[in-house]
Amino acid sequence: MEEEEIVEVEARYSEKEKYAVFDKEFMPHIDSMYNFAFRLTNDEDDANDLVQDTYLKAFRFINSFERGTNAKAWLFRILKNSFINDYRKKSKEPSKVDYHDVETTYNSTEDAEMDATTDLRTETVQDMIGDEVANALNSLPVDFRTVIILCDIEGFTYEEMAKILDIPIGTVRSRLHRARNLLKEKLKGYASSMGYKTQELEGEEEDFL
Repeated sequence: MEEEEIVEVEARYSEKEKYAVFDKEFMPHIDSMYNFAFRLTNDEDDANDLVQDTYLKAFRFINSFERGTNAKAWLFRILKNSFINDYRKKSKEPSKVDYHDVETTYNSTEDAEMDATTDLRTETVQDMIGDEVANALNSLPVDFRTVIILCDIEGFTYEEMAKILDIPIGTVRSRLHRARNLLKEKLKGYASSMGYKTQELEGEEEDFL
């Protein structure tokens, strides 16, 4: 939902109602918003600025929000686009992921057909977010990092992720599967240092996934 894409609509709320909607629908998600912003920017100041900018835009365009719909997804989409438009330019990461390079490593026609039952459960992944996992996650290219955050940490559905990211559901599935593979590869070294045999770990991961 880039700013230029948000069309001013006829006033849906009075001034009093705007503040009521803002407090009831938007503010409960501020912690999740900050966590998402921090994992995108890897910087506390940038994360705070990004959240503040998102909430300013949310209030400015509050008449575009329909009360009772998914406020969290609406806010995440604003934050994601704010990050792309304003903050990603400052990032040392490349602006785009070369998916063709990734496909040469993880080339499988089954990737996009991954069944929803293979999703990592949100509460399980949250329990796993220790320093090593967080570092491995933060080292992923931002496009791959984002889908893991949205699905495995924040618990959004594929449909919600497609709306937040402005991509087809099939692309969500494929990108998420590749992101998990990349994360698994990065964690193999950590697993070995903890005494796991990587071949046995892979079998356990398959059962877990």
